[in-house]
Amino acid sequence: MQHNQQEFLKIIETNKRLIFKICNSYCQNADDREDLAQEIIFQLWKSWGNFNNEYKLSTWMYRIALNVAISFYRKEQKTTNTVLMGEEHLIEIVDENLEEGLEANLNALQKFINQLKPLDKALMLLYLEEKSHKEMAEIIGITSTNVATKIGRIKEQLKQKFSTNN
Repeated sequence: MQHNQQEFLKIIETNKRLIFKICNSYCQNADDREDLAQEIIFQLWKSWGNFNNEYKLSTWMYRIALNVAISFYRKEQKTTNTVLMGEEHLIEIVDENLEEGLEANLNALQKFINQLKPLDKALMLLYLEEKSHKEMAEIIGITSTNVATKIGRIKEQLKQKFSTNN
């Protein structure tokens, strides 16, 4: 199946939110986010000719983007022994009009998610995107049962963190 550059660029533009969300979740500073976004787009382009229309486009994009992000994250972890998780690095996910309590809870949730292992973080991003366990399994490359087990454990960890934080 022949794919052209215009079609690819249109798909990247349509799905840029997916790419930015992953970059914001795996990188702390703007330069790293930009580098990761470029690497994700490059890898998507390299794989574009092999895209199989039998699969959902978003599943294919998530799978590649998350694999690139996890590899990038691990590479960065090897070069930097400590990761700073300051509030200035949180994804801006709250509307200015939200109540302060809700905003604090959303910031705390984002902080907890940022502290998860790369695979668990990827699962939570997909969970928050309301992907089905089957879709998550296809994207991550694990079984649906494993997805359900991991999501349950992560939710329990987050619940415990919230109860000790409040």
